[in-house]
Amino acid sequence: MADFLLVSTVAPDRETASRLAGSAVKLRLAASAQVFGPVTSFFWHLGEQGEGEEWQVLLKTSTARYEELERHLIAEHVWDNPEVSATALVAGAAPYLRWLDASTQPATS
Repeated sequence: MADFLLVSTVAPDRETASRLAGSAVKLRLAASAQVFGPVTSFFWHLGEQGEGEEWQVLLKTSTARYEELERHLIAEHVWDNPEVSATALVAGAAPYLRWLDASTQPATS
């Protein structure tokens, strides 16, 4: 598995997306997060095709922090079954990756 990941989720509105992004970064579960939107999504839900407006959250994290980030996003999300998916970050500028690693280290008391 890669050392770093791009994690994606979506939310029904900007406020929810911003809250998820901000709380994940505050807890150092992600080094950074961006909120994009609105976007139009097409999906299957409860056996029916749907369409709706959503806000995407893209977070950068380490694989070591992924499981905790996933639990956090699911626990804090307003939906019962939110998307939380990860894509391996296979390359990146060395200084950026060092920053990403340092920024996702658990805070020391």
